[in-house]
Amino acid sequence: MKRAIIVGWLVILLASVFSTSLLATAQLFGRESKQDKTRLLTGKVLDGGDSPLPNAVVYLTNTRTRSVKTYIVGPDGAFRFPSLQPSLDYEVYAQFNNRKSGTKTLSQFDDRTQVYISLKINTKAEPH
Repeated sequence: MKRAIIVGWLVILLASVFSTSLLATAQLFGRESKQDKTRLLTGKVLDGGDSPLPNAVVYLTNTRTRSVKTYIVGPDGAFRFPSLQPSLDYEVYAQFNNRKSGTKTLSQFDDRTQVYISLKINTKAEPH
């Protein structure tokens, strides 16, 4: 009788350990942790008429460290900043011929892994 009780408790204990390890394994492989992911920021620099602005410079600032990365856009006006940390905020703006776009923020609370942002620069001379 004692032996049957001990065997019964061992079966329950093993079943509990096995199901717990299966659950942990499913959680690990079922989804990646936020720290393992990086983000990709892409976009275009456009003029007031939505035409690309080749050779514009895009500035990306890490708001925590204030470090800045730059990107000189090609003929299509496109820029790309890969491998951004999802737990940080970034500010991005573009500059072309001493004119600047508005600054946009890539927030850590935006959980998209790929984000597209258009930056517009008014290239027309303003009347005096």
